[in-house]
Amino acid sequence: MTGLRLYHSATSPYVRKVMVVLHETGHAEQVALIPASGSPVDPGTAPVAQNPLGKVPTLERPEGGALYDSRVICRYLDARGSESRKGGRLFPEGARLWDALTLEALADGMLDAALLMVYEGRIRPEPARHAPWVEGQWTKIARALDMAEARWLPYLAGPLCIGQIALACGLGYLDLRHAERDWRTGRPGLSEWHARIMTRDSLIATAPPA
Repeated sequence: MTGLRLYHSATSPYVRKVMVVLHETGHAEQVALIPASGSPVDPGTAPVAQNPLGKVPTLERPEGGALYDSRVICRYLDARGSESRKGGRLFPEGARLWDALTLEALADGMLDAALLMVYEGRIRPEPARHAPWVEGQWTKIARALDMAEARWLPYLAGPLCIGQIALACGLGYLDLRHAERDWRTGRPGLSEWHARIMTRDSLIATAPPA
């Protein structure tokens, strides 16, 4: 995997998902990390030349052509890992694949809402902030969490997959940016699963700075 360059922010949950995949496939030390940050109103050091959306993660490949977003990058890294027999296991085959991708979409949608809440507080001037809109985003997150508790616990007990990685990173981001919302209340099964999966080396190694 030499020659890969990942535009990276240590607090981005989407970057964390990619980094977990790199650790799980044994390639974390073979990818150069390029610090990048920006926002919709200030691109800053975002990789706009490589990704016109100006978002991280963005992955540059030695053969040319950058990849984005995290779902594409994770699939690519897992496929490359399978070539060296160190990966190729995070996207299961058969019917379980569709469950993995659906769970990943659920987790990423939850993160989208959580990030919009952060942007509302950091970017929009205080007089223009709309509290009902923020609460509407949290309602999406709460529904996703309730679905995970009611529907996904048996699946989460199975082998590690991209959906589980996405959900673990998503819950970690809620702890980082929305701890006061206490997502664990009323969701004992999800809380217990999260406590277990966060002991994996890949998630310990990718924990965001406090």
